[in-house]
Amino acid sequence: MEQYLEFNGIGKAFPGVQALKDISFRVSGGKVMALIGENGAGKSTLLKILSGDLKSDEGTVSLSGKKMDFNAPCEALDAGISVIYQERQLIPSVSVMENIFAGNLPKTKLGLYDKKELKKQAKALIDKFGLPIEPTATVGLLPVAYQQMVEIMKAYRRNSTVIAFDEPTAPLTDKEIDILFNLIAQLKEEGKVVLYVSHRMPEIFKVTDEIVVLKDGRLVKTLNTAETNEADLIKAMVGRDIGDTYSNLRRNDKYGDVLLEVNNLNTHVISDISFKLRRGEIVGFAGLVGSGRTEVARALFGADPVLSGEVKIEGKTVHFKAPKDAIDNGIALCPEDRKEQGLILWRSIKDNVCMPVLGKLKKGLFMDEKAKEELALDAVKKYSIKTTNIDKTVMELSGGNQQKVILGRWTSEKIVTKILILDEPTKGIDVGTKAEIYQMICDFAKQGIGVIFISSELTEVINVADTIIVMHNGHITGQIGRQEATEENVLAMAMLD
Repeated sequence: MEQYLEFNGIGKAFPGVQALKDISFRVSGGKVMALIGENGAGKSTLLKILSGDLKSDEGTVSLSGKKMDFNAPCEALDAGISVIYQERQLIPSVSVMENIFAGNLPKTKLGLYDKKELKKQAKALIDKFGLPIEPTATVGLLPVAYQQMVEIMKAYRRNSTVIAFDEPTAPLTDKEIDILFNLIAQLKEEGKVVLYVSHRMPEIFKVTDEIVVLKDGRLVKTLNTAETNEADLIKAMVGRDIGDTYSNLRRNDKYGDVLLEVNNLNTHVISDISFKLRRGEIVGFAGLVGSGRTEVARALFGADPVLSGEVKIEGKTVHFKAPKDAIDNGIALCPEDRKEQGLILWRSIKDNVCMPVLGKLKKGLFMDEKAKEELALDAVKKYSIKTTNIDKTVMELSGGNQQKVILGRWTSEKIVTKILILDEPTKGIDVGTKAEIYQMICDFAKQGIGVIFISSELTEVINVADTIIVMHNGHITGQIGRQEATEENVLAMAMLD
């Protein structure tokens, strides 16, 4: 009997926001259906209803004709539904094998925890995925890419009828993406129902059979993947033709003097890092996952200890013992993981925007709430942050709007940012918002800010940055200007030892 998943008239509202309205479509077993749309279109809300994290206000979810009514995620899991979210749902303090088999640990005949059998089963699954990790390794100490693969193995182990992937490739290397795509092909052959959420268009056309387009909480179109193209999909998502994103950028073409100079910088992870950044210049860092790009950013921001080397800002040698020292010297960082490292999710937009300058917003012994409001409202207006009010918690915002909150924090009138480090600023962000962020980066450069732009997407780096620095295994393997850069020559440098 063919399995299928059906949404019928799904509606969901939050205070001031209609997140979903009359969503109806069906996904057949043995098919992969893409779920696409701008940030805030309703994709994550729909997945949360599917997984039992949320209850819909209207409509029903059916699995092979049987209506589902989940009160908790455990009920969805028991019904054969697994959702792999962008936010990893792992226990960081325990091992890989304990995470993979959480809730179903093998036991001995006496009912005791069978660690030997657990390790054996986990090792077999890890080998099937071709990953260089140990079953006993602590999950929280693994790179983000491997944590994501643990999340995927956990879902695969359950043998669910329905598996939904929410931006699964964002932290993965090309090799790991190939492993994932092979897995999805296998799930299709087994007749599983697969939902796939991604903002990466090449992936959509590579792995999916059908596409559902959402916009502002409504279903816009359902399409066969083979019968559409990228331009039509983008137009359906954003409601307009955004043209050639990169050629339309209004760039800065006038650089000033050297703003940042790094000479032979060494930490426990990176070695002999040397480069220069001029005022108004965008320097991009490219490389495979684990190449050391993020570690360069963390060292410059005072988050990781520097063992040796020299950092100069405006010709003056600086030493940072903590991020506060970097901030005081005009360096700002938008980190790779905005939810874990960049934002306090349960606090408001206002609190997050004002965080670095709270000392400047005091009126006597008390906080000047009016000044805080003005600063937050200015950020909302400046970056077109979609929100009903500045007191909304940032966890309620889409990924693109969360990123804009961080940008608003570092570019307010109360703080002087000379060097802006952007680590994966478009990860998990839709194509329309990406275009906005690319232009924002160019606008920062026009203002004389030096920008360091780190991205795993080669196309982004070579089309946005003025100068591209390529890294591999903790050191720089090449440097090239945008005019000469191609994906082929940058990738070749990224694989050099």
